[in-house]
Amino acid sequence: MIYCEPELKEHIINLHIQDGRTYQSLSDEFGFSTDVIRRWVKKYRQNAKEDAERAKQIADMEELRLLQKEVEELRKENDFLKKAYE
Repeated sequence: MIYCEPELKEHIINLHIQDGRTYQSLSDEFGFSTDVIRRWVKKYRQNAKEDAERAKQIADMEELRLLQKEVEELRKENDFLKKAYE
């Protein structure tokens, strides 16, 4: 069994769920295998089904990630339009 400080494990899980980081990029950065990280995320999501507060937290993190992605796309479109009208 792989040991990881609970705070670090939660940080890695949050990076995947909230920021959309891939298992591979997290593996490269933190040195845990992609399979280990995948299991942590899967277990976290399973536990969230039994904990309403954690389920809401996951939903909020995923929504934040989508909104951040949308903002980035809108900024790119805005920059494109600014250049088109210069």
